[in-house]
Amino acid sequence: MTEIKVPVVRNILEVNERLARENRKLFDDKKILVLNLMSSPGAGKTSVLERTAEALRGRYTMAVIEGDIQSSYDAERLQRKGVQAVQINTDGACHLDGNMIRTALENLDLDPVDVLVIENVGNLVCPAEFNLGEHEKVMILSVAEGDDKPLKYPLMFQISSVLLVNKTDLLPYVDCDLNAIHERARQLNPTQKIFDISCRTGEGLEAWTAWLEARIREHKGLS
Repeated sequence: MTEIKVPVVRNILEVNERLARENRKLFDDKKILVLNLMSSPGAGKTSVLERTAEALRGRYTMAVIEGDIQSSYDAERLQRKGVQAVQINTDGACHLDGNMIRTALENLDLDPVDVLVIENVGNLVCPAEFNLGEHEKVMILSVAEGDDKPLKYPLMFQISSVLLVNKTDLLPYVDCDLNAIHERARQLNPTQKIFDISCRTGEGLEAWTAWLEARIREHKGLS
């Protein structure tokens, strides 16, 4: 029997890694910090980006690549905030890949950009498998999703250097143990930085943006 499936999967991943390396070289040449932002649908990725853009305004310039199966709704939201944004519609694909990012970059003016955020397709599985050339993988988990997600989707927590636990204003109304999220996430990734935030109240956002600004300066060689 001719082997087909395993080589095909391997080749797809190898091609993606090559494209991701090319993307990374471009980002490094331009000294742009790049984040791959991942979460399940509805966790609040775009809301976090809106609040982050507001916090960075006047100090650092942020651009966004939006990934969705359909529509340009999220990119339009960010453009209304004055953020340079481009939309990728995957037409059913559950994640972004290196080639999609390279194509999207042709539609961005990267010269003024300090930080580029790639908002991946809402999914806690597939996006964790594909390198895009980013410097940091950041994931968002909303408290409404429950504290069992590190147990159910361990890879996403293992590979993300930052975890934003969003919608903490809902804690009185949902069955979620914040301490359990922290403990389970740290068991999977002891070095992961965790920020508890609420885009509605602003709680925790200052600590998150302070970390991000420090990381931007570090990437530019300013600190």
